[in-house]
Order: sequence, then C-alpha cells, then structure tokens
Amino acid sequence: MSRCSFFGSYISLRIVVLMTQYEDGDSQLDVKVKKATERISENIHIVANEPSLAFYRLQEHVRKALPPMVEKRVEVTKLHHELQGRCYDVEYAVSAVRSIHNADTSFQSIQELLRNALFFKQQLKYKESLKTKESTSVYKRLSAHITIDLPDLPELSDALRETASKVESMMAQARTASLATNDGNS
Repeated sequence: MSRCSFFGSYISLRIVVLMTQYEDGDSQLDVKVKKATERISENIHIVANEPSLAFYRLQEHVRKALPPMVEKRVEVTKLHHELQGRCYDVEYAVSAVRSIHNADTSFQSIQELLRNALFFKQQLKYKESLKTKESTSVYKRLSAHITIDLPDLPELSDALRETASKVESMMAQARTASLATNDGNS
C-alpha cells in the first residue's frame, strides 16, 4: 500500500469517526460530509500520483515530438554542409574575380600584341596585293587577246588550260623562291 493511499484512507476513517460522534445531526449534513470526504480523498490521491502522471505526459510528449525533431536536425546538418560548400565556392569565385582585376596589365599587353599582329597582317596583305598586281601571268594576258574558236577539238582546249595552269603555278613558285632569297639577303 502506498503512502498516499494510506494517508487518504486515514483521512476517510477520521471523518467517519467524526461523523459517528455527530450522528444525531442532519442527514443532509451526512451527505455533504461524505461528498467532501470523497473529494478530499480523490484530491489527495491525484496529488500523490501527480509526479507519475507528469512523467507519463512528458514521456508521451517526447515520444511524439522527438522523431520530427531528429529529422529536422539531420536536415539542418545537411543544409549546413551544403551551405558551407557553397560559401567556399563563393569565396573562390571572389578571389578569382580579384585576380582577374589584378591581371589588367596582362590583358593590356595582350591587346597591344594583337593590335601589332593585325597591323603586320595588313601590311603583308598589302604587299601581297602589290606583288600580284605587278606580276600577272603572261599567258593570261596573251590568252585574253587570242580568241580562237576550236569547236572540233574540245580535248585540245582542256589540255591548253591545264598546261597554262601548270605553267602559272611553276612561275608562282619560282617567284616566291626568288622573293625568299631576296628577303634573306636584305
């Protein structure tokens, strides 16, 4: 028997003893006293068992609330790791942008070299165009003045064109070779 139930039964017994002493009283008073003693006994029982009820409620709350909290904690930890990785990426990007900003002088020198290269290419193109204007093919000039109609011999005109193109290519090779030797001597 627990201590609280013993205490509750003691109070009920004490009230019964008091009631027997005053039996000559009113029956309504007896009913009221019985109700009061029952309520007092019930309250004492509730107060005596309150800690166990509180622990039961705590256990119930923990059983319901703990799994979602653990899931949220795991999710927060995962998000923290992802965020930390993205912060490292942003720091790396910022340092890359700063290093590009510091590379301004390199980009300026590259730009200047590109300008020079374009200028030299234009000069070479201009010199090449002058050379081609000065040395047009003798055969082309000659063939422009000669107009022969050879309808009976189509293979002959094809052979003449082929021979003319071979001669022109050989002359062009000879010119480039002579220019190369002239440039090497100067």
